[in-house]
Amino acid sequence: MKTTAFTKYHVAAGAKMAEFAGYNMPIEFTGINDEHQTVRQGVGVFDVSHMGEIWVKGPKAIELLQRITTNDVSKLYDGKVQYTCMPNGRGGIVDDILVYRFDAETYMLCVNAANTEKDWQHILAEGAKLGMEAGHGKELYNASDEICQLAIQGPLAMKLVQKMCTIPVEEMEYYTFCKTEVAGCSAILSITGYTGSGGCEIYVANEDGDRLWEAMWQAGEEFGLKNIGLGARDTLRLEKGFCLYGNDIDDTTSPLEGGLGWITKFTEGKDFIDRPLLEQQKAEGVSRKLVGLKLIGRGVPRHEYKIATPAGEEVGHVTSGTMSPTLKVGIALGYVQTAYAKVGTKLAIVIRDRLIEAEVVKLPFV
Repeated sequence: MKTTAFTKYHVAAGAKMAEFAGYNMPIEFTGINDEHQTVRQGVGVFDVSHMGEIWVKGPKAIELLQRITTNDVSKLYDGKVQYTCMPNGRGGIVDDILVYRFDAETYMLCVNAANTEKDWQHILAEGAKLGMEAGHGKELYNASDEICQLAIQGPLAMKLVQKMCTIPVEEMEYYTFCKTEVAGCSAILSITGYTGSGGCEIYVANEDGDRLWEAMWQAGEEFGLKNIGLGARDTLRLEKGFCLYGNDIDDTTSPLEGGLGWITKFTEGKDFIDRPLLEQQKAEGVSRKLVGLKLIGRGVPRHEYKIATPAGEEVGHVTSGTMSPTLKVGIALGYVQTAYAKVGTKLAIVIRDRLIEAEVVKLPFV
């Protein structure tokens, strides 16, 4: 199992540790509900160093990115981040990723931890078609093992981070980033996150991890900073309706089925992988859709539970589910036949052979 630059601190703090995407990661510290509320109301820190970072550079960079992603990379400007996904050539999704534009010929991709190697091989194969070379100092470079990343999230996050920066960062716009010094470390400071509660993600070299960690806790003392594990990361993202790759989207789900039509841009001249197939899906409609479900009855929906009509006819399955720490009711994402995807539709989730009443709701849940 791999470790991150911060693993020793998690173990010392008594975290419940487990393997995730090949890394020894903290699942919880004080408990998922406590950690969840900390991020919604104050500030918490997640170790997200398991995420991958891939550089795409050179005069062919934009051509490659327009080919392998569904969103329109030409709309990016220096310091802008874009959420997008990579179609796999079979109507499914290789991964959902973030694209960072540093300049017209320099981009960084932040990719999901479990998909880093798969994504890298996909990018290598497509880059090779354009004559792009891979390796240190080349046009394509996988820097994932050299970079650590902290997500500082919550309404007080940027007040904390400001104490570690010499430039003003509190008013930075959502989905923008800058190269700056954080706690004296050369860093990428990105106004992004997976919680919907504000904050940022900070990328530094592994060798600067200790310095960043110590400065962050010193700055965070007055704000009640707490460690947050992957358990609360999951409940936080689910309340906001954010997809989790491997659960809600994967190699078998199309962006249009998964509610990602808004990042699938059929702009002139953008010949991305699977474009004809996805254009056909847009024109003809899809047979299933990812929806948000809120339980009316008592119960906790879980991954792979069946979704049925009130009469018991199976019409789909749950992809992600939990008891919402904020709403105190069961919530879920799941695929249902398109006829049952309209907001307000009454359905049921099958929990221990019982039909628990649920309703299709508009996302986010909170």
